[in-house]
Amino acid sequence: MTVPLPKTDVDWTALRNFAALRGQLRVSLTPVCNLKCWFCHNEGDVPPPFTHLHRDAKPRARELTADDYVNLLRELIGAGLKRVYFTGGEPLASKLARPVLTRLPVHGPDVSYTLITNGLLMRTHQDWLATTGLDKVKVSLHYFSDDSFRAIAQTRAGVATVLDGIEAAREMFERVELNTLIQRENEHELHDILTFGLERRLPVQFIELVDTDFNADRRSSAVGARGIIDHLRTLTSEEETEVSGTGQGRRIFRIDGIEVDVIQRELGRHHVGQCGTCPVKAKCAEGFWALRLDHAGGVQPCLLRDDLRRDIRPLLADPEQIPAAVAQHVSAFTEGTL
Repeated sequence: MTVPLPKTDVDWTALRNFAALRGQLRVSLTPVCNLKCWFCHNEGDVPPPFTHLHRDAKPRARELTADDYVNLLRELIGAGLKRVYFTGGEPLASKLARPVLTRLPVHGPDVSYTLITNGLLMRTHQDWLATTGLDKVKVSLHYFSDDSFRAIAQTRAGVATVLDGIEAAREMFERVELNTLIQRENEHELHDILTFGLERRLPVQFIELVDTDFNADRRSSAVGARGIIDHLRTLTSEEETEVSGTGQGRRIFRIDGIEVDVIQRELGRHHVGQCGTCPVKAKCAEGFWALRLDHAGGVQPCLLRDDLRRDIRPLLADPEQIPAAVAQHVSAFTEGTL
């Protein structure tokens, strides 16, 4: 759905407040992935496990070129969105990964580029990845055995390839982190994943499940974070709680200088503007914490509300118009007028 721009002067306040609160710009390079994790939300597009079961369900067609991505990044970073995360699908499965990631347009101490990956293709693309200006690689490690890997990701691959991808990332980048979705299928391996990260001095993030329409039939797999929190408290007394900024509240632990954080529902979430009357607020675990730019040329402020998606393809011929369009869209969203 295309949301029309409000016919008013540009108000930059909401966008700049969002950026100041460390809101993310999540850039999807492709909806395609080489895994089929049951909980995948695919940044609001149709996820791979669903398309695997329903061949008539197709994700949006790719509309953006590498040049479009580079131009969009330049303009949106210039407008204040400094934290950029490249996602998918699996971003390294996209033919655009190399021409985009090797041409990151803006660099500086207040701009950061993070690649979120499942790790399977890190070694394959190591030569050119090492030449990029990426600041951080975040590897999804939701499994620590072949059995749990296959149960969660519906793959014949072995988990050793993922672990090798993590080592490849460590060879290339100073900042490598792990993220793990807590679930019944990996609950028995959480301590092993934590130990693996700590031994390599890698920050680890444990995350409670985000509900979407696509994973509704597997909600029984969701597990709360209490068990891993109790375990972390046996390892350290350094614990903080963060409930400000954007997104969901989190508990932050430091073990020998390594940060381990837990995204936990009971700490609340930060809703703004339109969130107050949102029909899906009850199942939203995140609030407004990311602007999502998808491969089809859409921008949306909420994972669960593709009816709020704004098509910016008509503006690609003149990218300098895009920051104002996005600022107006965010302002209308936070004021509840979309």
